Amino acid sequence: MPDSNSTTPVTPLRCFTGSLTAGGLGTLCYLLMHSIATTFASKPLTAHNITALNIGVAVRTLVVGLATLATGVFAMATIGLLALGIQLLFKGQPQQSSNPE
Repeated sequence: MPDSNSTTPVTPLRCFTGSLTAGGLGTLCYLLMHSIATTFASKPLTAHNITALNIGVAVRTLVVGLATLATGVFAMATIGLLALGIQLLFKGQPQQSSNPE
């Protein structure tokens, strides 16, 4: 078990690799969402009961909405990590002062 007091430094390389990972997962979520939405659009609901139709529409909306939410979360993580990496490249790491006061 790692020590809770030790922290790994945040570097631009770590930010960019995390951004690449989140971007890949976001892309996969987007492709999944697009595939689900096209499948739902090509297969209309067929039921004679209005309650069954309403439940079917609600379930379809929920499934596409969750896939869209996952896509958005990964997209925001990608943008945030990319911006942090760029900020660290230009700003640099803060230097530790060695003043024995």
